[in-house]
Amino acid sequence: MKVVILAGGLGTRISEESHLKPKPMIDIGEQPILWHIMKSYSYYGYNEFIICCGYKGHIIKKYFSDYYLHRSDITFDFSTDNTITIHSNVAEPWKVTVVDTGLNTMTGGRVKRIEHYIREESFMLTYGDGISDVNLNELERFHSDHGKIATITAIQPGGRFGIIDIDTGGVVTNFKEKKKEDGGWINGGFMVLKPEIFKLIDDDQTVFEEYPLEQCAHLSELVAYKHHGFWQCMDTLREKKMLEELVITGKAPWIKW
Repeated sequence: MKVVILAGGLGTRISEESHLKPKPMIDIGEQPILWHIMKSYSYYGYNEFIICCGYKGHIIKKYFSDYYLHRSDITFDFSTDNTITIHSNVAEPWKVTVVDTGLNTMTGGRVKRIEHYIREESFMLTYGDGISDVNLNELERFHSDHGKIATITAIQPGGRFGIIDIDTGGVVTNFKEKKKEDGGWINGGFMVLKPEIFKLIDDDQTVFEEYPLEQCAHLSELVAYKHHGFWQCMDTLREKKMLEELVITGKAPWIKW
């Protein structure tokens, strides 16, 4: 099953770094978050990727064009005929198709533009700025068992703010951090889709999270796989630093490889 990753947005909320590179190429530890996402899929046996590029997509293409050399030990011998000897091969078992899906294309439009790479197969779809320890094999089985057009991974994000109780005199009588279970379920990405989804996408201006998914819900063709484990998007510099700290300290829940 192929994995489609949306990696074309502007990333304006983390502009401290995205003005230099697309958000999926921002490093978490020593590798881009895009690499972490792909390694997670690869751990579960999904090794064929389609990357939907837009903003600064050439940086993503350059990353993969140089990937093999950057991950290997190399001798450059200028004393002879400028020979290059590669001493190790640590490349991933990946097949990666990088597609320019347009600078201003919406999420649905990006999916529509890679339709000819999917053909009649079901496929996985996720965002290039979110990481999770979701069991992707179980997610695929859940999708297959329900037989619907679309399966989304539903998560409960942790609250950013503490909850306080205040009496009439302004005194705080109780303070507690908002837990994940106190909030509603949202779409955390990590979706599985049948090719029928393409029929619900009109053009470049279609937002995938609007009409296509809303129509699937209207037709009772949308199911949610509830994930109670780790999930985190990287919208801000604060979230980037939090993810990086998990990697540096060896506590990143998604790193199973």
